[in-house]
Amino acid sequence: MATTSAATFSIGSTVSFGRRGSPPPLTKPSAARCTSQNSLASFSGLKAATSVNCDSESSFLGKESSAALRGSFARKAQKPNQSSHHGLQLQASYKVAILGAAGGIGQPLALLIKMSPLVSAMNLYDIANVKGVAADLSHCNTPSQVLDFTGASELGNCLKGVNVVVIPAGVPRKPGMTRDDLFNINANIVKTLVEAVADNCPDAFIHVISNPVNSTVPIAAEVLKQKGVYDPKKLFGVTTLDVVRANTFVAEKKNLKLIDVDVPVIGGHAGITILPLLSKTKPSVSFSDEEVEQLTIRIQNAGTEVVEAKAGAGSATLSMAYAAARFVESSLRALDGDGDVYECSFVQSDLTDLPFFASRVKLGRKGIEAMIPSDLQGLSEYEEKALEALKPELKASIEKGIAFAQKQPVTA
Repeated sequence: MATTSAATFSIGSTVSFGRRGSPPPLTKPSAARCTSQNSLASFSGLKAATSVNCDSESSFLGKESSAALRGSFARKAQKPNQSSHHGLQLQASYKVAILGAAGGIGQPLALLIKMSPLVSAMNLYDIANVKGVAADLSHCNTPSQVLDFTGASELGNCLKGVNVVVIPAGVPRKPGMTRDDLFNINANIVKTLVEAVADNCPDAFIHVISNPVNSTVPIAAEVLKQKGVYDPKKLFGVTTLDVVRANTFVAEKKNLKLIDVDVPVIGGHAGITILPLLSKTKPSVSFSDEEVEQLTIRIQNAGTEVVEAKAGAGSATLSMAYAAARFVESSLRALDGDGDVYECSFVQSDLTDLPFFASRVKLGRKGIEAMIPSDLQGLSEYEEKALEALKPELKASIEKGIAFAQKQPVTA
């Protein structure tokens, strides 16, 4: 069926804007909602736009972000002699692999990534049931080609030439189960998959979602070291969901526009190791001691909130897929040369005395370009105490992952 005028598309990512030479502002989740006046550009078979309107009121973009977005489109605008219906060109040029694509997180994540105008190919891998997922997604009229790969014998082919690897594979949490309960099963899964990444696309950005992230990221690092291809700038534990939840809960509590809210979250990705820095919330807002404690505890236990609400039928799969898609989009933008991309992530770090730590980082074409140490300066008394309190548990989880990987020789 032909597409009518006033078509709309969204790009979910992280956008921040600041003056050169000044500290980078906190990032906020953003969706660029661009509505064409006539019809859309050559984006997945839709027709071309003669003009683009970026509506900040109905998107996650603020005024500065909208202005910068318009500037971005202007730089890509048509040449003087070019026909108007080719005004906006979106170049899909990156290849993404999802390992665990048939699961509760993998399926909605694949759908969201399929919508990205930056993705040219999406390879879906799982041990079973992935063929139908790929067939279903392949009918969506967006640019990326979808291919399916089933079982260990096809894993290598899935990873050839990939720019970003996302790993949601593993068993989900069930009622009463902690992230540590997941360890033995998911640790082996992550080890096996990262070995294949090392062998087939060692230069790719690696996004680890499989829990417990506080242990699986150190496992991935050790595997890559053993394979001789470890680049700490390209290994990420996806903690974006903690930021998404913090922003949502603070906006609700303080009756703020979500578009304006940004809360950095540091530490790890489990229980008390998750530390939202409410004192650094943007826009600046005051919290009572009781509100700080209530919000912090809710953000830390939000995963359990979903597990209990689903009553044995699953865990936080949809919100996790949303958060992971945001991090993928940020990585793709960084790979594409955007010089203003910031996200919180659990990475190898020297900001504390721990070898891995979640904090805000600047992303670039080669991975992490910079840590943001200012986020850990000027903390409130509550945050200082919470930071010291989380370190022993986070340290133990990191050491558990490292010990596991060192006892398990990698396959040749």
